[in-house]
Amino acid sequence: MSDIIITNARVYTVDTDNPHAEAVVVRGNRIVFVGTTAEALTHCQPHTRMVDGDGRTLIPGFIDSHFHLLWGALSLGDAQLDEVRSLAELEAAIRAYEVENPGLAWLVGRGLRYIVPSHDEALTRHHLDAIEAERPFLISAYDYHTIWANTAALRLAGLLEGAETPAGSIIVMGEDGLATGELREPGAYDPLLALQPTPDEATQRRLLHRALTWCASLGITSVHNMDGSAEQAALYAALEDAGELTLRVYLPYDVTPTTPLEALATEAVALREQFQSEMVRGGSVKFFMDGVLESYTALLVEPYADDLTTHGEALWTAAQFNSMASEADRLGLQIKVHCCGDGAVRRTLDGFEAAQKANGRRDSRHRVEHIELLHPEDEPRFAELGVIASMQPLHAPMLHREHDVWPSRAGENRWNRSFAWRKLRDAGARLAFGSDWPVVSPSPFAGLDDALNRRPWGEEGDAHYHQTLAEVIASYTAEAAYAEFQEDVKGQIKVGMAADLVLLSADIFALDPTHIGQVTAAMTICNGQIVFEG
Repeated sequence: MSDIIITNARVYTVDTDNPHAEAVVVRGNRIVFVGTTAEALTHCQPHTRMVDGDGRTLIPGFIDSHFHLLWGALSLGDAQLDEVRSLAELEAAIRAYEVENPGLAWLVGRGLRYIVPSHDEALTRHHLDAIEAERPFLISAYDYHTIWANTAALRLAGLLEGAETPAGSIIVMGEDGLATGELREPGAYDPLLALQPTPDEATQRRLLHRALTWCASLGITSVHNMDGSAEQAALYAALEDAGELTLRVYLPYDVTPTTPLEALATEAVALREQFQSEMVRGGSVKFFMDGVLESYTALLVEPYADDLTTHGEALWTAAQFNSMASEADRLGLQIKVHCCGDGAVRRTLDGFEAAQKANGRRDSRHRVEHIELLHPEDEPRFAELGVIASMQPLHAPMLHREHDVWPSRAGENRWNRSFAWRKLRDAGARLAFGSDWPVVSPSPFAGLDDALNRRPWGEEGDAHYHQTLAEVIASYTAEAAYAEFQEDVKGQIKVGMAADLVLLSADIFALDPTHIGQVTAAMTICNGQIVFEG
């Protein structure tokens, strides 16, 4: 018996053998028919839910290939500072947050841009002290690679006079010999976060449900989580058992430079073997090779344009990463590596090549995450090594001067190889797209907008990296499914595939590309269940 029939739709299947249809029939959690409306109606039963597509586009559910579900959910409880552009706006936002959340022992904000107070003045503990001097007060940058702390927080964590930090992390010190309040990368700010009160289980579940509801309203039916542990996987599995998990989660085992080699064969493999359900899967490991350009912690081949004294720094030596990558590869674990700088990308590709030489070539589908800057010599290596480029359209600044310091860090001579989607596609790489929420909005429609409408930052003759609509949809669906070894399960509208679908508010192929950001999800179906209806 059929459970859902969608008719009169502009079905874009992302199946190259059958790209277009009018109707889809869902039975249980699988697609059982794709074709004409007239044929679909023959599957109708008394209990069938009929949905009139009304000429709107139906596509596979969006797969966000770079996501932080729990982390993002918990951040929803903090002061939201994404729109703040000045100290006055910062104080106003914090005061409003205090009114809504009285009696907090700590004040925590998230999402601040590096331009506050200005492009030429760095935020310090003194600015934060002027807003809150008694309680610990923390603000995370929008990319979560820098945290600013007030004096009370620094003193509590024993960081006011500085401290030793691991490679790639920096406690910025002032001329007075005390910390300025700017803490770059986890090695600098983790001692402070360890003291922050942990939300109880009820709060975590409440915020997770809020995040899941938001994702469903955006048409997201799967995420590739980029942080993971057995505890986090168990939390998602419990939601699945309760029938409350409304998207699929593929999550990794986190690997740091202090992770023992033997943990890959025990803990990482155990996570893969324990979690292999319809909705929660393990099977990968996640590394950080560097930080971000905004805080000069990304590893570059050549010095930063606005600070010629530094190339940034890697978190892993080449020898250490090669060893860990080769062992993970030997164990059949997919490897995902955060790389913003072109130096980090190169070191990671070198490690993947070393793993192939050590273990022999296989269908590993190892991934480089972000690739904000790419050296020309490394463009062909993705296709040559079978490495997936996992990128986030919303990371690319649409305007190069207004609200982002990234372009000035890279320098104009490197703009043509910044966020180089087109170069990688043309070089034969497979691209999977995502958001990196909560770093940027989780909206795939915002991602579509940036990917379709991006323009050169410099002269009109500069490289033009915008994508076609079909390319972007594929990178959010079929290519994203391929990036997690699920191309035979989801990512296309095809008989036998999982019933993960999103009916959009318009026929997006008939829209002017500049209007794509106005599109919304009208209905989201995950695993055969309607999880959102607008």
